[in-house]
Amino acid sequence: MKVCGITSVEDAQYAESCGAWAIGVILSSDSPRSISRERAGDIFAALSPSTVSVAVTHTTSQNELQEILSLRPTAVQLYHPFTLPVQHQVKVFHVVRRGEPLPSDGDALVIDDSHGSGRQYDPSFAREVMRRSPLPVILAGGLTPGNVREAIDLLHPYAVDVSSGVERSPGVKDREKVKVFLTLCQEVVS
Repeated sequence: MKVCGITSVEDAQYAESCGAWAIGVILSSDSPRSISRERAGDIFAALSPSTVSVAVTHTTSQNELQEILSLRPTAVQLYHPFTLPVQHQVKVFHVVRRGEPLPSDGDALVIDDSHGSGRQYDPSFAREVMRRSPLPVILAGGLTPGNVREAIDLLHPYAVDVSSGVERSPGVKDREKVKVFLTLCQEVVS
């Protein structure tokens, strides 16, 4: 269970306390949830060592990616088809969207045909990616406390990823929605 689009240490720690195994911050994007590398570093430093820190980026610049990697996240979520050098001991989550080839490298695939907009995922596309991928698949796109249980029951993804579905406003998480979302996810895997 990944809570993404985190913009404050307080929201990160709250999601973590509710059972999120991963916290995502958005860097190098025009998203209203995009934050500075300095703030991302503060958020990552505040997390427990057992929580996966994920730097999400839409960058196409190798130099900018290197700056993001200097934050030493546990994982980087890429929309651009970068291949990282072996010396970077960071997990790679490749985002897959309809009409693009499925990456076979990396550590996981994130289905996010919505480009982070919160548009509802397509179950048939998700099912096809899960059938074809040798990698674990993380489901994203329009998930909310109202539909996450159904999505998990229908598709059985490796994990789910939520951002706008648990917000009061862009980048500001609603604590009750975060708690309910994560509780529903935990009930399914228990």
